[in-house]
Amino acid sequence: MSTELSEDACRERYAELLRGELRALSDAGDQTEADRRPVVLDQQSVGRLSRMDALQGQAMAVAMQGRRDARARAVAAALERLDTGDFGWCDDCGEFIGVKRLDLDPAVLRCVECAR
Repeated sequence: MSTELSEDACRERYAELLRGELRALSDAGDQTEADRRPVVLDQQSVGRLSRMDALQGQAMAVAMQGRRDARARAVAAALERLDTGDFGWCDDCGEFIGVKRLDLDPAVLRCVECAR
């Protein structure tokens, strides 16, 4: 890697950061598992508006988990790129993405110019 960072320096700098983010995403998903379960219809204990609130809360929790799952896939792909030596290179132009951009989001796939 003839860039601002050597391949070993990239691996050392970003591997633990990416693994930590993956653990945090998994933990957040585990903590909100009950919120994503289907809302049980019980007209005796829950009024119509309370049920609507519960359904909305459940839908928001499902949507948030979808975003966490997408981010987890991006982070896992970045870890795979670290292992194969492709980490830090723009998917479009092939240039090094840059340390500042990678520091903001290590899972990013494109340099600033190609992202525009």
